[in-house]
Amino acid sequence: MCGRYVSPEEAEIERFWHIGRHNSNPFARRFNVSPTSIIPILRVDRSTGEIELVNARWGLIPTWWKDAKPPRTTHNARSEEAATKPMWKGPLAKSRCLVPAVGWYEWKQIDRTDAATGEIIKAKQPYFFHLPDDRLFAFAGVMAMWKPANEETWQASCAFLTRDAVGAAAGVHERMPVVLSKDSESAWLDPKITDAGQAMAIASEHGVTQFVHHAVGGRVNVARNDDESLIQAVNIAS
Repeated sequence: MCGRYVSPEEAEIERFWHIGRHNSNPFARRFNVSPTSIIPILRVDRSTGEIELVNARWGLIPTWWKDAKPPRTTHNARSEEAATKPMWKGPLAKSRCLVPAVGWYEWKQIDRTDAATGEIIKAKQPYFFHLPDDRLFAFAGVMAMWKPANEETWQASCAFLTRDAVGAAAGVHERMPVVLSKDSESAWLDPKITDAGQAMAIASEHGVTQFVHHAVGGRVNVARNDDESLIQAVNIAS
């Protein structure tokens, strides 16, 4: 599953998806985005039919949620059950979005030699995944609007779809995000598609899986670390 990713700066998103500038305080690239963060997403403005860039909480809160505390671990939605589970079915049918990204991190359990004792210990090694040409891409996302009790402001939230890992990704982790091909993004966002199964078919049939990866340092394990050095390759040879 995807628990950390790299988000592009606003100008990159605007250029890649041909969106005009609307924010006088544009956000910068982030190298270690973690769940519950406020992130940039793309959705269709139903009044104009145009793609717009908005902010949302990473961790979906369904519209019907009554508890004052948001649900936990709703940053990823398993694609195999998204069309049937109440948490995801409504957003998948009616509130789909794109989440712009540069890459994401996954962790693999490896054997490592303890420098102090010489013992073989279990460790989790992080890897950074990205496209071979480093271009931007988008996770298939679902979103919802939620208004806390006794408040007037609606809050946007979202989740990424995940799938069984394939290709090189399967050698690191059993799951990977659903990444849409560029030519399928308009269909994914099409508000006229209101059947969850039909939407899921788009994601299933047009997923991008040809990613490359390399090992990165353990600083990415700490969410407050957020700089370009996090995605630099490291040598993990024992």
